[in-house]
Amino acid sequence: MTGLGDHSPALTLAHGVGAQHDLPLSPFYAYAGAFAALFVSFLSLGLLWSTSRFRGDRAGRPLPAALQRLADAPVTRAALRLLGAAAGTALVLHLLLGPDDPDRNPAPGAVYVLLWVGLVPASLLLGPVWRLLNPLRTLHALLPARRPPRPVPARLGTRPAAAGLLLFTWLELAAPAHTTTPVLLTALAVHATVQLLGAARHGAAWFDQADPFEVYSSLLARLSPLGRRADGRLVVRSPFDGLDATPPRPGLVATVCVLLGSTAYDGLSDHPRWLTTLQTSPLGRTATATLGLLTAVALVAALYGLCAGALRLLDRELTTPLASFAHSLLPIALGYLVAHYFTLLVTEGPRTVIMAVGTDNAPSPAPPLSPGALATLQVTAVVTGHVLGVIAAHDRSVRLFPPDRAVAGQLPLFALMLAYTLGGIGLLIA
Repeated sequence: MTGLGDHSPALTLAHGVGAQHDLPLSPFYAYAGAFAALFVSFLSLGLLWSTSRFRGDRAGRPLPAALQRLADAPVTRAALRLLGAAAGTALVLHLLLGPDDPDRNPAPGAVYVLLWVGLVPASLLLGPVWRLLNPLRTLHALLPARRPPRPVPARLGTRPAAAGLLLFTWLELAAPAHTTTPVLLTALAVHATVQLLGAARHGAAWFDQADPFEVYSSLLARLSPLGRRADGRLVVRSPFDGLDATPPRPGLVATVCVLLGSTAYDGLSDHPRWLTTLQTSPLGRTATATLGLLTAVALVAALYGLCAGALRLLDRELTTPLASFAHSLLPIALGYLVAHYFTLLVTEGPRTVIMAVGTDNAPSPAPPLSPGALATLQVTAVVTGHVLGVIAAHDRSVRLFPPDRAVAGQLPLFALMLAYTLGGIGLLIA
């Protein structure tokens, strides 16, 4: 990897926005607009929304039976598994046989762009697609079972996936030489070994809770208009119903905080002042970047923990304040992901595909938006995510709190949303 001031594709793969902290958008109007949107949403909900309206996994309009049969057909699922296995095999071959140069090898772009960022629109449009595409799940299904699987401990929840996501974002944002072949091969080998050993002990259910990309895709799919009801029917539903059906498993909060904190650090990581800090820190670049990433995740988690503590004080009967409102953070995470990774997907994504089909030195496409339009998109994504989070939190609040405390019970969440919003916008335009 080249120097910190270099904006080659190898460095660009680590950052969704690039060095664009001089976006032509007035900080005053950005902050004022964000505050107004959140305040009006909170006030309107408090006045007009007095009972819970979301039905979780009981909601949705069934799709035609023919589409259901097609989606569930063994041949459809086999084709998707074959596609995922072929893509995984191609990735390994490019790493083993291709040049150790991200300008000529599509493997880094396949991992950091097509997989990490591409799963966002894919999961929003189609649901938890990685569950069917995951080549490790397919490989596990082909391996002979030596003993009956043991159930995954309930207390484990998605904590292994949260740890895996943190390690992956560390690889993307803090690890040295993260686009080189040896580093990617090592990371892939470690990931595959952990997942296959876990699946050998606990069966395919291990992937549902421990595979970071499956959990990542499944959480994003909560905002998809496609989903399944509790009876298994494939339905078109409101994304809010999908959010409401998010299982409050152990590790959910940790997983969402990793997504929020790592994306926030991505916004900070190419700021000129932070780049100067990395270059001059006596700890060295990698250690300083690691501390920055961990601090961002810890700060997000601490703020949410304070919010949950305030909710517990408002109602002693609320026994699970952390898990009860964690689903409302998912739209915020999505807003951050769109704001920080949109340009990366639409520029480096096609370039990676071009290289994968055999074209060396594929040029990077021109930015799809002007700086002003990009700034508007980013701020709109962040604010929209927070407004959706306010709506999801309010509906859960009126369900859990007595009527006379429903609005008051949402005040800590509103303060949290406001803090996250101002911080997110600050990372974009500071």
